[in-house]
Amino acid sequence: MAGVTARQPSGERRVGLARALSKLGYCSRSQAAAFIRQGRVRVNGTARRDPEWPVRIETDRILLEGKSVEEASKLYYMVNKPRGLVTTAADEKGRETVYSLLPSDLSWVAPVGRLDKASEGLLLMTNDSEWAARITDPASHLEKTYHVQVASVPDEDLLRRILKGIRCDGQLLRVRRVRFIRSGEKNAWIEIVLDEGRNRQIRRIFAALDIEVLRLLRVAIGPLPLGELPKGACRALTAAEKRALDDALRVRGEDQ
Repeated sequence: MAGVTARQPSGERRVGLARALSKLGYCSRSQAAAFIRQGRVRVNGTARRDPEWPVRIETDRILLEGKSVEEASKLYYMVNKPRGLVTTAADEKGRETVYSLLPSDLSWVAPVGRLDKASEGLLLMTNDSEWAARITDPASHLEKTYHVQVASVPDEDLLRRILKGIRCDGQLLRVRRVRFIRSGEKNAWIEIVLDEGRNRQIRRIFAALDIEVLRLLRVAIGPLPLGELPKGACRALTAAEKRALDDALRVRGEDQ
């Protein structure tokens, strides 16, 4: 592989070596840190074992096992995650992960945010760590849309309570929008739109209301819908889909 040859002004900001490998789209920061501690990474000809060793990505020559590390082509994928898979590269309990859904020859990508084991639906994966950070940054207020099946038939008063905010563990958990979709005799589907990313937010809201969540599916991230992608399938984003997400991030940022 060819080394990085582009030059930046001498004032270019430095980043830690592990972060640099991640920013270049080569591997995760944790994988990079392991490579570095094993003495497999050299910077400008010298082995560095400190993952936080400061480097300038565009000017320093970084080698992994003697091969130059250059910026990888950016990959942007969407996955329809089934229930039961964990959103991680490796699981200490040996559970199946979302990586089992990806093509075996696909270069390294990482999940953009998470869906817990019991949740389903749209999950983004990329090797563009800066883009992923923008998608998941609570300050971006990028909307995520979920369809939730609950073991009750809520009335309008309950929906108003959810919209007003539910206090749980000292936090006020709020949603951006909520609407009724359909119901049976003992359960119902509700659409919830979030624009902040608190951990297990929807499940915590319904737990505080003593309502069981039967299924939880993410059906859209910003302007990107899950659409007809089959469960367990994955595909690359189209250029138009990537551009629409970028535009949404830009607009939300301008609104702040």
